[in-house]
Amino acid sequence: MIIRKRLVGEVISNKPDKTVVVQVARKQMHPTYKNYISKRHKYYVHDVENCCKVGDRVEIEETRPISKLKHFRLIRVLGEEK
Repeated sequence: MIIRKRLVGEVISNKPDKTVVVQVARKQMHPTYKNYISKRHKYYVHDVENCCKVGDRVEIEETRPISKLKHFRLIRVLGEEK
């Protein structure tokens, strides 16, 4: 059984065809200062139906390489970001 990474993030761009750019934010504790630091990463996600809009909250899953930059696919749209 293959365990695939699932992430939740916000769509920040939907310009390319069948692709959306999703920004995933997370909090990480600084080892010395014990403060939480916000970190974020952009993922290129395969969206077959072009159903996502900018600002949507989506769930994505790791998959085989689809292109040079795309290694994730869209699972579902959770709703609009507030």
